[in-house]
Amino acid sequence: MSEMNNRRVTKPVNVGGVQIGGGADVTVQSMTKTDTRDVKATVKQIHELEEAGCELIRSAVPDGDAAEAMAEIKKRIHIPLIADIHFHYKLALTCLEGGIDCLRLNPGNLRNEDQVREVVRAAKARNVPIRIGVNFGSLPPVGGIGRTRGFSRHMDLVNALPKAGQAQEGDYSVVDHMVATALWEISLLEEQDFDQIKISMKAFDVPTTVEAYTRLATMMPYPLHLGITEAGTPMAGSIRTSVGLGVLLYSGIGDTIRVSLSGDSTEEVAAGFEILKSLNMRKKGAILVACPSCGRADVDVVKLANEVDALLKKGNKEITVAVMGCEVNGPGEAKDADVGIAAGAGRAVIFRKGEKVRVVPEAEMLSALMEEVDKTPVAADD
Repeated sequence: MSEMNNRRVTKPVNVGGVQIGGGADVTVQSMTKTDTRDVKATVKQIHELEEAGCELIRSAVPDGDAAEAMAEIKKRIHIPLIADIHFHYKLALTCLEGGIDCLRLNPGNLRNEDQVREVVRAAKARNVPIRIGVNFGSLPPVGGIGRTRGFSRHMDLVNALPKAGQAQEGDYSVVDHMVATALWEISLLEEQDFDQIKISMKAFDVPTTVEAYTRLATMMPYPLHLGITEAGTPMAGSIRTSVGLGVLLYSGIGDTIRVSLSGDSTEEVAAGFEILKSLNMRKKGAILVACPSCGRADVDVVKLANEVDALLKKGNKEITVAVMGCEVNGPGEAKDADVGIAAGAGRAVIFRKGEKVRVVPEAEMLSALMEEVDKTPVAADD
């Protein structure tokens, strides 16, 4: 239901029945944090993420046992499964044989173009897309794009490059290096007549990430997976990611997102949908407009807002609810919502679609508001 009219047009890529790019809604994905070899624990976490609304899921595949486990995990879940591969091409081949829906790999990390070609041929035969992951933390050495030998990852000089906003005219920057790496890695796949490609350009530094995605978006036709890598703990990481992804999405760039948090994966999904809802790009559950409270408030607005938020999260009705604490902004905001309440001294006015419904005493505010929420029909999709 994207309302953005300046979305970048990309080739569509099908990941296990979910379209990425090509005008489709921006999707929200996450990554498991269990040991992939523990099938039971991994499937349990994926089911929790499915319940939270996750639309694609990625799991790390560090060794052969994890690669073998992916086939069984795939059988027990209901959303597309992406295998995250680094360094060992045979892990990718095993995962493909097991029926996974997408590969995430950095072809440069395989370091052998013949191995990359073998993986691409196997993916092409199964119509499985590949996401090229260009991350700041795993870039090839400066001057070493395409080289497979004779360099050390610990002496790659990448960290000496200026980040976005630091480069002087003529400088070779981190963004230059990320874009050059992406174009080289794309060329490896295109040489095999393979075009089921997604790309990510992630860094912790927000300006670098924004500039890298923005520049690459003008240079190739493939959908982009957005994220800020290692964003941090839930609050700080959500803010950092919202700033970076918000700039890109508002500019029409981005086709699928992950909010990478040091926390519960379900928080990643919730944050992802909040970002998209804030830009009117997706609908999922309720939107709560809540007064922050101040010295003018005659009721405990913070308590009321948190109680309403908890009740709204128990359902999944797509509705906008306003909880306001005084007459300054309260009536205007409350009237603009599907259902709203403007509280005053000892009483509150409840609105629905801009119309005053009733006045209730303070003790009945929560129950009366939720009654009106329950009465409000679900809006039809546009």
